[in-house]
Amino acid sequence: MANTEPNRRLVITGATGTVGEQVVRALRDRDAEVVAAVRDPDAAAEQLGEDIKLVEFDFTRPETWGFAFQDADGLFLVRPPGEASLKGDLLPAVDAAVRSGIDHVVFLSVAGADRIPVLPHRRIERHIEGLGVDYTFLRAAFFMQNLSEVHRQDVVERDELFVPAGDGETVFVDARDVGAVGAAALTGDGHRNRAYEVTGSDKMDYYEVAAVFSEVLGREITYAAPGPVEFVRRTYGGGTDLGFAVAMLFIYAPTRFGLTGEPTDTVEQILGREPYTVREFVSDYRDVFGPSV
Repeated sequence: MANTEPNRRLVITGATGTVGEQVVRALRDRDAEVVAAVRDPDAAAEQLGEDIKLVEFDFTRPETWGFAFQDADGLFLVRPPGEASLKGDLLPAVDAAVRSGIDHVVFLSVAGADRIPVLPHRRIERHIEGLGVDYTFLRAAFFMQNLSEVHRQDVVERDELFVPAGDGETVFVDARDVGAVGAAALTGDGHRNRAYEVTGSDKMDYYEVAAVFSEVLGREITYAAPGPVEFVRRTYGGGTDLGFAVAMLFIYAPTRFGLTGEPTDTVEQILGREPYTVREFVSDYRDVFGPSV
């Protein structure tokens, strides 16, 4: 869809994160001024490049909000990890953004947020809806990048996927697709006051995912299918924070109990191309998972 709002100033929170970085990269080819709102501009410059405008920003520090939102038109909002965001403490910053004149908030939500009202993402969605500002909610499926970021060590060191998903199937999406959809929502026509379920085309159980890993990497990758207790015991024993290990059980619960929904054609409809597949993801990130044999 064509961009009818040239030279908009767009603020991207979480700009060095899994999706935020992809939004920044996708916006490079669009007629907009991109502002990456980050905690550490110097470190972000190494990751994003010197051509991206960087401003210091922290949801917990109101003194950083004014400069970040100054003269801005659009906001890409990513809920930061941690306890503060679960309590909704990012909402005052969103209010400040709207007061400053931002007229469109694109929020990275989660698939099923409309069906599970207790999720913090849905609470944030409702708050944004009540501000009287245009919005776009990107309800994203399970990121393929979780396999390369959270579960990489198990693949590299043990040649296995160790996730508490049982025999259930996951609907996957590549963060590169979510970022591209986010960029389109910020700059294109027809996306305001819409909620999109953003998924890839793959719905697979982890035995199938392990088979793809094995074929692409050229070595056998197995799926361990750990139970909840086994998963927490080994994950915590390996040095992971106990709270995070337990949180992973909740993240994988919809898969374990067959509640992950179905793939959508959102990426194809908005971007005019097919989404990345799990096979393409593993191939593109091959080096992350250790040497092939």
